[in-house]
Amino acid sequence: MNTLKINDVSLVYDNGYQALTAINLEINNGIFGLLGPNGAGKSSLMQTIVGLQKPTEGKLLFNENNIVKNPLEIQKHLGFLPQYFGVYPKISAYDLLEHLATLKGIHNKKERHNQIMNLLEKVNLIDAKNKEVHTFSGGMKQRFGVAQALLGEPKIIIVDEPTAGLDPEERNRFNTLLSEIGEEVIIILSTHLVEDVRNLCSKMAIIKNGEIVAEGIPKNFIAELQGKLWQKAVDKEELSDLETKLKVISKQLIEKALYVTIFAETCPNGFAAVAPSLEQVYFNHLK
Repeated sequence: MNTLKINDVSLVYDNGYQALTAINLEINNGIFGLLGPNGAGKSSLMQTIVGLQKPTEGKLLFNENNIVKNPLEIQKHLGFLPQYFGVYPKISAYDLLEHLATLKGIHNKKERHNQIMNLLEKVNLIDAKNKEVHTFSGGMKQRFGVAQALLGEPKIIIVDEPTAGLDPEERNRFNTLLSEIGEEVIIILSTHLVEDVRNLCSKMAIIKNGEIVAEGIPKNFIAELQGKLWQKAVDKEELSDLETKLKVISKQLIEKALYVTIFAETCPNGFAAVAPSLEQVYFNHLK
């Protein structure tokens, strides 16, 4: 079992901007969702975890090793799947993986070959091993990204907005793959897409303005909102009046009608009960 402990981590940049404030998390094997809007501090936290920047205050321990003092203790066990890879060289999937494996320190040629072939099989790209990666579809590129992240048998994998731009079929295929991998290692899924967290994560945290505003198990969060969410269709004039009197947590168009969902202990006049979802948990905490 791998464990990452983040204890009272704060980060203040040289210009005085407070990016993180007293972050406390403990993350074990499995997929952990870090959910928050753009600019909430997700990237700052990921960069601090992997040792690209030191926290202003606090401690980070990976398997009881102090990774603020010794970032190599996490970096040598790290896989990273960025949202975008940028430009691929015009070489085959196999050759690019071989190059990356060498950079990761896998110098034994037979071991390198076996690991690459096993990973291409795992991500269902074995038939495309001789194709140039820049010709791959978006979903194939993401699966190739998983393969490169798994080179060297990492113990912790950072995944940044993994399903952006994928069609529903590729998204399901990718999520299934990530779910299988997450049984053996820590995967931190950094995203603003609630659907990815709902589909994949057994534990999650919501980050807002550099602070963790909620942490726990998705189904428990949903249960806490049971019997406290109410919805009705409104017009624009009524909406502004409601927003001054009630806690409106979301607004959405359903068949051209504007529906508002509010949080309240009892049902306001004219509203009807609505079953809570993880998306409404997210909106409620952001509000």
